[in-house]
Amino acid sequence: MNEIQTIQSKIYEIRGQKVMLDFDLAEMYGTETKYLKRSVKRNIERFEGEDFMFELTKEELSRCNFGTLNNRRGSNFKYMPFAFTELGVAMLSSVINSKMAIEVNRGIMRAFVAIRQLVVTPPVDRVGQLENQMKELKEYIEEVFTDYNDINEDTRIQLELINKTLAELQVQKKLADKPRNPVGFVKPK
Repeated sequence: MNEIQTIQSKIYEIRGQKVMLDFDLAEMYGTETKYLKRSVKRNIERFEGEDFMFELTKEELSRCNFGTLNNRRGSNFKYMPFAFTELGVAMLSSVINSKMAIEVNRGIMRAFVAIRQLVVTPPVDRVGQLENQMKELKEYIEEVFTDYNDINEDTRIQLELINKTLAELQVQKKLADKPRNPVGFVKPK
């Protein structure tokens, strides 16, 4: 997996396309840039169109973080680098025919696919998911408490009715338990 991350770090976006530069590819293939360029120029018909390969301009090179020019020997580019798209890198495997080139190309193709998958399906936003779950949980709890309060209010009303009825029954019982005057003749004491 580390190999794919290393390759992904050498994939740049230039002119709206994901590309790899000739000097990075030459380094990965274990050859010199001039030999890679020579092989490409010998088979230039395979790389026709900017969807395979294009040459960078000085302005593009100076704007990119990989091409900072300075005055040290070997730091400035005599020839502008080639930028290879995914199709161009795949075509390179037919031009540079070595076992190492084939192995490296497999890794490069995997890196391009991994980048494409990241663009199509971005990684899951864990914080956003937790926020949504918290929001749903809060709404659920509020709904439950609202229902509970409704039930509680209904229960309170019913308890009041029961207490009122019990009070009425107690009053009736007291009246019923009150000694009654006997019917008939009562002897005086």
